[in-house]
Amino acid sequence: MQEFLNYSIYNLKVVDIIISITILFIAYFFKMQLTKIVLKSLKQITVKTKTELDDKLLKILEAPLNFSILILGFYLAEKWIDIDGFKLIANSIEKTLITFTIFWMLYRAIHEFSYIFTKFSSKFGKSLSDDVSNFIIKFLKVIIIIIGAMTILESWGINVGAFVASLGLIGMAFALAAKDTAANLFGSLVIFTDKPFKKGDWILTPNVEGTIESIGIRSTRVRTFAQALVSVPNAVIANSAITNWSKMGKRRIKMRLGLTYSTKTKQMENILKDLRNMLQNHPDIHKGTIMVHFDEFQDSSLSLFCYCFTTTTIWAEYLQVKEDVNLKMMKIVEQNGAEFAFPSQSLYIESMPKDKMI
Repeated sequence: MQEFLNYSIYNLKVVDIIISITILFIAYFFKMQLTKIVLKSLKQITVKTKTELDDKLLKILEAPLNFSILILGFYLAEKWIDIDGFKLIANSIEKTLITFTIFWMLYRAIHEFSYIFTKFSSKFGKSLSDDVSNFIIKFLKVIIIIIGAMTILESWGINVGAFVASLGLIGMAFALAAKDTAANLFGSLVIFTDKPFKKGDWILTPNVEGTIESIGIRSTRVRTFAQALVSVPNAVIANSAITNWSKMGKRRIKMRLGLTYSTKTKQMENILKDLRNMLQNHPDIHKGTIMVHFDEFQDSSLSLFCYCFTTTTIWAEYLQVKEDVNLKMMKIVEQNGAEFAFPSQSLYIESMPKDKMI
């Protein structure tokens, strides 16, 4: 038995191999016990606490902690393996596993604490909250994966800086190909922070007019009044002049009434007075700005300038109010015995030559 244990395979004694394997089995056994006893007991304790922070921390550490027991077992087992070159490889493997475990915990932490990003994104409004929070979470996860991969490569002696520099031409080509994507990404950030519109708003841009149906990371979808769905890149819409009709507090009515030149002064005064009273007492007219004035003698009419605002900004309701105002104006003109003028010309002949009257 002693001879068998001292027997060497590639300068490695059998007893050392058995010890290394035994250490690995012990580490696996402790991992199982850690899961069954320690972590189970901790879960029972954290459930009873009022805060959810300890529950989330336990979820973050549970799987990496189990894995770290195996790493410790590998570290202790490799001490018994004395082969040329193995120590160097084993050291790199251990660094890789430790680095992986650390970044694994960070990756899980982003998932468990995603409610923080959701709470932050709620400031952009309910319609944008999910898009913003998903974008932040995915962005952070990608950053962690990239940094973790670079750290692992460094542990194997790979010069990441030189490797990245060698990819300069490829990176330049990729940057040129992805410039539109990057522009749309920054455009979405502008929309999320500046909030020029929200879902359901009626907007007008040099490219499209309609109602906002959805706001995404790459594009904004607008439903036109012809029921067509237009996807506008965020880079385009963020750099455009945007008129948000839904943000109006009131809607303007601006018109001119032309009365015939046969209208008397008293009639004009009464018409102006009645028009002002009608607008002042109209329930759907904003009382802040009402202007009714006889301001021009036009070629074929006496022009009255009327300027006011409706309290509603909804297009269909606005048209109903404007129709009602127009009908009341017609009634006022008729009640005062005046008439609306239309473009016309009158020709006056003072006299005709007598020899042309035969």
